[in-house]
Amino acid sequence: MSSNKGKDVAEGSSSRSTADHPAPPPLSRYESQKRRDWNTFGQYLRNQRPPVALSQCNSNHVLDFLRYLDQFGKTKVHLQGCVFFGQPEPPGPCSCPLKQAWGSLDALIGRLRAAYEENGGLPETNPFASGGIRLYLREVRDSQAKARGIPYKKKKKKRVTTTTMKPNDETSNFPMQ
Repeated sequence: MSSNKGKDVAEGSSSRSTADHPAPPPLSRYESQKRRDWNTFGQYLRNQRPPVALSQCNSNHVLDFLRYLDQFGKTKVHLQGCVFFGQPEPPGPCSCPLKQAWGSLDALIGRLRAAYEENGGLPETNPFASGGIRLYLREVRDSQAKARGIPYKKKKKKRVTTTTMKPNDETSNFPMQ
């Protein structure tokens, strides 16, 4: 008999799965991160004075949350007056602030946007999908690129054209005429 059996019963869990109750598949890295981000955002709203209900959440709360996260950032963002402003690889340290990288914020908003709708929110009221959030992310991206002296260039999607396809390619699902 297992010494943890009493603990398992008290917590309502089982150390092994059964045919009636198979163990749920482990969450993917993305799903785990999305759940963690969603819980963090919910905790942020509950810690506001007064607390903010998710149903009352709007894009201003999301923007405040993104600014709050900057204090935990690891990306050096040089200020306009810094001698290293616009240098991709500064030769020395400076007192400019550390902030969240644009790519991290962009990915975070994508996960929170999906989590909002998975948790019962309507797409038309999704505060993570608002124009104000997109504008904020664009401003962060542009200011960080400028501070590092590296212009942001959007990657163009490759398009498949008929000239790139081989005639009578056996892997094609479409018959050539």
